[in-house]
Amino acid sequence: MTFTIGRRALPALGLVAAGTARAQRAWSPSRPVTIVVPFPPGGSTDVTARLVAERMAPLLGQSVVIDNKPGAQTVIGAEAVARAAPDGHTLLMSSGTTLTINPLIGRNLPYKPEDFAPVVHVATLPFCIAVRPGIPDTLEGFVAHVRANPGKVTWGHNGRGSFNHIAGALIQERLNLDWQDVGYRGDAHQMNDLLAGTLDSILVGGATGLAVARSGRAKIIGWTGETRLPNLPDQPTFAEFYPGLVAVTWFGLLAPARTPSEAIARLNAAGAAATADATVKERLLNEGIVAAGGSPADFQAFLTREAQRWGPLLRRLDIQF
Repeated sequence: MTFTIGRRALPALGLVAAGTARAQRAWSPSRPVTIVVPFPPGGSTDVTARLVAERMAPLLGQSVVIDNKPGAQTVIGAEAVARAAPDGHTLLMSSGTTLTINPLIGRNLPYKPEDFAPVVHVATLPFCIAVRPGIPDTLEGFVAHVRANPGKVTWGHNGRGSFNHIAGALIQERLNLDWQDVGYRGDAHQMNDLLAGTLDSILVGGATGLAVARSGRAKIIGWTGETRLPNLPDQPTFAEFYPGLVAVTWFGLLAPARTPSEAIARLNAAGAAATADATVKERLLNEGIVAAGGSPADFQAFLTREAQRWGPLLRRLDIQF
């Protein structure tokens, strides 16, 4: 099965072994389950994986351990899982970078989307825009300021091809902005420059944005999710002022393709229960992350929509690595 993004067809993720309803017999892990995180410890993907792993372990009757394999825009970790035994004991905590963006811009990826079977959509992560003092601190005021100062207002992101760079490019195109993007190797450096006043704004994940805002030296003026975060009801979204302007990355668990359906079903049940746990949901929200859940089929449908959403923009930007 394939799905098409403009002129480019991408294979659908390996969902052939997926639904809970189709599980034919019980399956339980016979040893600890490993979740590979293709990022260093401490970031949003890692935090999410550890929260979910902690809750999944008692439900599976086995330890669930985190293995950080960062590097090469998440390629190292993803390739390791794609090549792992399809026995239910190795999972990938993917972000949007790994299976939405990379397949669209990577020229020689060592993995393909169909190398993975979706297990559960864990969460979505809207980006937030934060500004330094001296820059208009409302969303509409900021947009007007950028338009009045073409090419002069700077915004930071995690490098060309990163998800927040692409989200910023969407905002730029949709709102007809001429703002100067500045790439960084991570959140910490751009956060420091924003607080030092040498960078006007940043477009980052919630945890970084909230840390900046709590410092009192910068202010979050808007989010890129569909709706306001329930724990931050006073902070608006772009979509409120500019309908349809939504840009979120995501986190989800995937297994190697050909993992038995009964293993996928059991892992999905544990993962979905973890995302529905009230404590997990609250702790994720404190990081600006919104728990998701659902079936493997739900996750597959979400992935298809995301690829279709970003494909046309990425072709126009002509970003490759």
